[in-house]
Amino acid sequence: MGAFSGLGDKLKHVFTKLTSRGKLDEYEIKQAMREIRIALLEADVNFNVVKDFISRISERAKGEEIVKSVTPGQQVVKIVNDELVELMGAKNAKLEVASKPPTVIMMCGLQGAGKTTMCGKLGMLLKKQGKKPLLVACDIYRPAAINQLIVVGKNVGLEVFEKGTQKPVKTAEQAIKYAESNGYDTVIIDTAGRLHINDDLMRELEDVEKAVKPTEILLTVDAMTGQDAVTVATVFNERLGITGVILTKLDGDTRGGAALSIKAVTGKPIKFCGTGEKPSDIEPFHPDRMASRILGMGDIVSLVEKAQEAMDEDEMRKMEKRVKDATFTLDDFLVQFESLKKMGGLSEVVQMIPGMSRLKIGDKDIDDRRIEKFKAIICSMTKKEREHPEIVKSSRRRRISAGSGTSIQDVNQLLKQFDQTRDMMRKMKNNKGRLPF
Repeated sequence: MGAFSGLGDKLKHVFTKLTSRGKLDEYEIKQAMREIRIALLEADVNFNVVKDFISRISERAKGEEIVKSVTPGQQVVKIVNDELVELMGAKNAKLEVASKPPTVIMMCGLQGAGKTTMCGKLGMLLKKQGKKPLLVACDIYRPAAINQLIVVGKNVGLEVFEKGTQKPVKTAEQAIKYAESNGYDTVIIDTAGRLHINDDLMRELEDVEKAVKPTEILLTVDAMTGQDAVTVATVFNERLGITGVILTKLDGDTRGGAALSIKAVTGKPIKFCGTGEKPSDIEPFHPDRMASRILGMGDIVSLVEKAQEAMDEDEMRKMEKRVKDATFTLDDFLVQFESLKKMGGLSEVVQMIPGMSRLKIGDKDIDDRRIEKFKAIICSMTKKEREHPEIVKSSRRRRISAGSGTSIQDVNQLLKQFDQTRDMMRKMKNNKGRLPF
């Protein structure tokens, strides 16, 4: 994940030095703690949080069992992993559900944090889980905020309740009555944001909160703003008593300090994180999985979940049969590309595989462009060429490259990659293996 790549690289550097030594003395542990502290501060983690974090690790790492251990380096890595998990909230904090429907989720945050978009993403996620959410437009100040929510709702197939620029409290109350009468079990209220925290904004949010008594008050903060995100979370928590945080832009080029500081500073958990632009780019926040990614240990659980979502079970069975019968074609290759893209692209997948996170696959946009290129090449082939790639010689390659707007070198690269994949699958067949997807 982009937010932690810099921190992850620095921690891995420290751990490589620790694990390469047979024994560790207290001086070496102290030096490692100093390097970890600098890495965390450079990642924009709150100073007091870093101080407490290093203190806890140092205390555990000084123990007799570490110094005398056969694998002291690995023991220190485990301690850092455990403490990172604890720092971010120990376990995934699930959404509360009202004892009597509808569950009311009040979304708040400053302008620019992605709150309105996140209303749609959360609604789509809940819809996938079998819920029936209603989006409510209560941001009457930002130009086009209501229209934006209507567009967001349309994109994810959710109804939006709006009453123009009447008082937000009245709209919220009417929306809950409407939800009760029309079978909606979840109400997601998009409240007003401001460029900065001010008293008018907070008073209005307090009025909405008193009127509708939400089950959840979720604060959307931009992970790219670092410690400013923690400051915002602290103020909102003091005034509103938030129940959780949603971190957006966690896929961006940011240092990740907010994710490591918010729980410790506010006492409120991160419940979800935004990982991209698409409506489906929202994930429940799992501290243990995030710690594993930061430390380069991969995240197999999330990888399996993404693969299950990306691949249709019937299609998977059909493809396994085609591999078994040695009839794997470029059409099947196209299905794999589609699945890989749904899973977030090659760079995202590699980061989740244990031991492979240190591989620099390249920029996510480059990966996506490469996949789109390969898809265009396959779609420019005839049915016969897709089923029998061996007939694609020089004249056909020239025609395909012209038709797909790519170079002959791109066509060659695709065919070479296909041959390698088919060879690998034949070996898997001989070894009675299963498909990697």
